[in-house]
Amino acid sequence: MSDKNTFLLDGVAIAFNAGDTVMDAALRAGAYIPHLCHNPEFTPHGSCRVCIVDVNGRRRSACTQPAATGLNVDNSSDDIVAERRSLLQMLFVEGNHVCPGCEKSGACQLQAVAYHAGMLSPRFTHFFPQRAVDASHPDTAIDFNRCILCELCVRASNEIDNKQVFTISGRGIGSHLVINSPSGKLGDSNFAATDKAAHVCPVGAILPKHRGYDQPIGERLYDKQPVSIVGDVAAHENDAQGDDHDR
Repeated sequence: MSDKNTFLLDGVAIAFNAGDTVMDAALRAGAYIPHLCHNPEFTPHGSCRVCIVDVNGRRRSACTQPAATGLNVDNSSDDIVAERRSLLQMLFVEGNHVCPGCEKSGACQLQAVAYHAGMLSPRFTHFFPQRAVDASHPDTAIDFNRCILCELCVRASNEIDNKQVFTISGRGIGSHLVINSPSGKLGDSNFAATDKAAHVCPVGAILPKHRGYDQPIGERLYDKQPVSIVGDVAAHENDAQGDDHDR
């Protein structure tokens, strides 16, 4: 393999194409870098910071770091894994994430990435914010308690659905997901259950109605294989949606 278009990821040479990020090249090569806000179909965002890596001695988000010759990327040292685990612990306590009582358990990317990073319990004090549940739409419910502000639904609605249903408002701890409708309710927007935005949430914030616990816990996506092998839950949900349409 030529060194001209490669960089090192944990000591392994990874080939890249012009315009690739470190994340793009790594995933194409089958090398897993933990992430939540990344989706190859959308513009890179870098909001969750879970894909933090060390690039030539400096911390970077793999999903926004351009791939280049001469990069030495650390994705799995003790220091990097510890920082990633702390980021995940903060995500858990900033919302109301109680895995045993969540419909998404076993198919939740946040939960699966936390297991991968060795996060078995939160270290920080829970905020227990008071957030609403929006069940106004006939097919889809939004539990704002679980939103991690990854903006995947925002980007999907803007870039794929061309509907601009979602945005993020506020600053700092006051940041929150907003629905573009006269009432602020999903049911009054032009959102549809077939939208791309309905199938990209990495947590249990956007859920289909009338299908609760159709798939038993223990038989779900990440119950069978870890996220490092399976990949993003959104891709598999889209595949399943296609299978349903085929039937």
